[in-house]
Amino acid sequence: MSNCTRVWPQRSKRDRLHFKSVLMGSSKRVSYWSVDEVYDWVSKQYLCEQTTLQEAVLTHAISGRALLRMGKHQLDRLGIEPEWQQEILQDLLLLRVQEELENLNDIYSGRVR
Repeated sequence: MSNCTRVWPQRSKRDRLHFKSVLMGSSKRVSYWSVDEVYDWVSKQYLCEQTTLQEAVLTHAISGRALLRMGKHQLDRLGIEPEWQQEILQDLLLLRVQEELENLNDIYSGRVR
């Protein structure tokens, strides 16, 4: 992944808030994403044609639910270079926060799954 160009190479707090607002406008929860939707998200985050993470999504059929559970150990096992792991982990944390906000909203509005 070292040859990849990032969408936000040095993301500011404002960029991260924009990323969060884009997610909040999404009509489908991350936990319900298909493998194709995870692949699309990875492709938009990392502008390489075939990155290690993109290949892993397809090879291991990583759905939204699996994506939310990924951590450093899984990134190591997938062969993600350490220099990219922190950025990916931060992106995954934002996805988890969004999922939790949606869960809390469901509880608050009485729509428990």
